[in-house]
Amino acid sequence: MRNEALASTGALRHSPDAMARFPFSAIVGQDEMKQALLIAAVDPAIGGVMVFGDRGTGKSTAARALAGLLPPISAIKDCPYRCSKEDAARYPDICGSGPLRKTPVPFVDLPLGATEDRVLGALDLERALRSGEKAFEPGLLAKAHRGFLYIDEINLLEDHLVDLLLDVAASGENVVEREGLSVRHPAKFVLIGSGNPEEGELRPQLLDRFGLSVEVRTPGDIETRVEIMRRCAAQESDPDAFAETWQAQEDEILRQIDRGRKRLGKIAVPDAILTKAAELCMAVGADGLRGELTLMRAGKAQAALAGAKALREEHLIAVAPSALRHRLRRDVLDETGSTARIERAIAEVFS
Repeated sequence: MRNEALASTGALRHSPDAMARFPFSAIVGQDEMKQALLIAAVDPAIGGVMVFGDRGTGKSTAARALAGLLPPISAIKDCPYRCSKEDAARYPDICGSGPLRKTPVPFVDLPLGATEDRVLGALDLERALRSGEKAFEPGLLAKAHRGFLYIDEINLLEDHLVDLLLDVAASGENVVEREGLSVRHPAKFVLIGSGNPEEGELRPQLLDRFGLSVEVRTPGDIETRVEIMRRCAAQESDPDAFAETWQAQEDEILRQIDRGRKRLGKIAVPDAILTKAAELCMAVGADGLRGELTLMRAGKAQAALAGAKALREEHLIAVAPSALRHRLRRDVLDETGSTARIERAIAEVFS
C-alpha cells in the first residue's frame, strides 16, 4: 500500500503544474547535482546547494523537479507564510489558529533585479494610503518558507543580498524593520544558487557559507546527448504519458527521501569516522571548521538515504567533493583543480 506521501503526490499528479514538471528521475546524468539536492531535501539545514556549470545543463530543471516531486505540506489556511502548527505556536501574531490545508511545496525564483524590499518584505503602501494603517507586505522569503528559493546566476546578484539570504537561510527567520514596523516571521527554505563561472565567481567568503557545491558539465558523449534529446521530445509530445512512464521511479525517490528524513536523527556517528573527516579536511587545507561540520551532516544524510544505521567511510567519500571543493585555500604551487585535490586526499586518508 502506498504511504500517505505517495497518495498525496498521486492526488496532485493531474494538476497542470505536475504535468509540466520534468520528472526528477528522468534527468540524464548529473549524478552529483541530484545527490546534493536529495541530501538537501533530507536535511534542509545543510546550508543550501551551489551549482556551478555550463548553461543548459539542467540546473533549474533538477531543482524544480525535486520541489514538484515532494508531497504537499499542511499549512494554516490563509496564512501568507504557509505556517505549520509549530510555526503558529511560535509566531501567534502573524498566523492565527485556522484550520490546516494541503498546499504544494513552494518553489520561488528570485530575479536578479529584485530589490531588498521585494526580497525581505516592506510596508504595504496601498493599505497605508487607503486606511492610514501600517501593515507588512511579505516578500519572496515569506513565499519560500518551507520550500525552495532558487537563484539563477547568483554570482551576478549583489553581494549584500547574497549575504542577507544566507543569514536568513541559516537562522530560519526573517526580521524586518521598516518605516516604524518591526516584523519577525519564519523563513526556512532550501537555498539553491546556480551560475556560470565564466560570468564571474561568487566571493569565497559567501561561497563558503553554502553547504554543498557541485559542478555540472555539458555531456561529452553522443549517447548521453541523444538520450537527453529523446526524453525531452517525449515529454514535450505527451507530458502525461511521459510522467506516467517515470512514476514508479518518482515514487521510489519519494520513499527514499521519506525514509531518509525519519532515519536522519538516528544515524550513529563513530569517533573513528569523525577523525577521518577531520583528517580529510586537514589534508585538503579546508578553511575554518565548516568543512568538517558540513561533511559530517552531508555524510549522515547520505547514510540515511542509503538506509544505513551508522555513518561509514563510503558515505564521507561520496559527499566529500561537494562538501569541500568550495572551501579549499588556493595553493600557488598546486594549480590542480579542487575536485582532483580532494580525490587525491581521499586516496591518502582512506587508503
